[in-house]
Amino acid sequence: MRPRVVILGAGPTGIGAAWGFSRSDAFHVTVLERESTVGGTTRSFDVDGVPCDLGSHRLHPSTDPELLDVIRSVLGDDLLLRPRNGRIRLDGTWIRFPLRPFDVVLNAPKRFLVEALRDAAVKPFRRRRGESFADVLHEGLGPAICERFYFPYARKMWGLEPSQLSGTQARKRVSAGSPAKLLGKMLSVVPGLRSPTAGRFYYPRGGFGRIVAALAEASRNPHVEIRTGCSPITIHLRNGTSIVETAEDRIEAECVLSTIPIERLVGMLVPSAPASVIEAATRIRWRSLRVVWMTLPVDRYTPYDAHYFPELAIPIARLSEPKNYGDSAAPRGRTVLCAEIPYDAGDAIDRADDDMIGRRVVDALEAAGLPRPPTPSGIRSVRVPHAYPIYTQTVESAFGTIDGWLNDMPGLLTVGRLGLLAHDNTHHALRMGLDAARCVRSNGTIDRDAWARCRESFRSHVVED
Repeated sequence: MRPRVVILGAGPTGIGAAWGFSRSDAFHVTVLERESTVGGTTRSFDVDGVPCDLGSHRLHPSTDPELLDVIRSVLGDDLLLRPRNGRIRLDGTWIRFPLRPFDVVLNAPKRFLVEALRDAAVKPFRRRRGESFADVLHEGLGPAICERFYFPYARKMWGLEPSQLSGTQARKRVSAGSPAKLLGKMLSVVPGLRSPTAGRFYYPRGGFGRIVAALAEASRNPHVEIRTGCSPITIHLRNGTSIVETAEDRIEAECVLSTIPIERLVGMLVPSAPASVIEAATRIRWRSLRVVWMTLPVDRYTPYDAHYFPELAIPIARLSEPKNYGDSAAPRGRTVLCAEIPYDAGDAIDRADDDMIGRRVVDALEAAGLPRPPTPSGIRSVRVPHAYPIYTQTVESAFGTIDGWLNDMPGLLTVGRLGLLAHDNTHHALRMGLDAARCVRSNGTIDRDAWARCRESFRSHVVED
């Protein structure tokens, strides 16, 4: 009799786990996904004939070789190696992004360069004043880079002052946290200097969502089923066998692997969590994202794949043009712009309808010095409520309370960006899913020691831009 595993969520982590379980016939696996398609925030879809993603996504060359081989095995020649061609707006000046040494020297504002070099020279003499996002980055990079880039970026992305954010947010989101690391990052993307993939990224034909969709399809077999449009309502935790209730049925499972928001999971559990855990769940915070697509009656808007806007005066955090990511079969004479705008529930960005948000995007692009787009032939948007975890000391304490209690639940494993409040890239999320599957024994019990070692390895994950 095969033990049953129920996986909550069919994003990269959930599908990564499903693929891992599918490599043997030791388990019966059911994946529950409330959306109509798999992929979570990495899913793709058609916008007026142009393959588009839910924001700007890339598969980074730093993906570990084993995982990259898995992805190649399901995509084959459809996994392309593409050159990066983005740029960032700094003090009103455009600089290539990822940063390249010669471009920075030639095009960065000269006053900024002088101040950044001065900050690098006195780095050994700076002392950290505390453990906030501001403290960690100020000590590591100095005031010039912080005040011109990272602090405005933090205010825009997470809606808080840098001093209110935990140092964990800096360590997980900023891979170049010192002058030496920053120089190393710049040199790593110079083509031909370090590796054949320098300054490039992997991207599938037909959209980024094909990675998870192809893995999901490869996972399906008589013992692995993936149900879309289906979500759990209640989870009855018992010793040995738990019961997951959906609107359609009740599924008995020896192991429940959850990738859904950790605070939502707490609210589903029976018996109810202790009052301290329920209270802690109310303190978990996320920043939302409004993703806006505008169809333009031109072949290309710019030659760049992405534009980054750290300054607060521009509401857009990132603008991408999907047609510039892969060898798109999109029709000529038409392109789509994808704008990502962070927001808090109930604010002006959240309340705006599609036409209003489209006008704000057009005005923002013109204010940033980009060409004013022609009148869009179509505008649509999606709200992503759990886009970015917000780390404050209060949130970290709350997560510790919830995580410690859940770790004692037999047959329950929380994993992924939403389950561990992890700042991650897609390759990190897939890796977590694969590792979680390996920590479930053939009888359906969880090897907690192995899982603890995996959790420790996850601590090294740092978001790559």
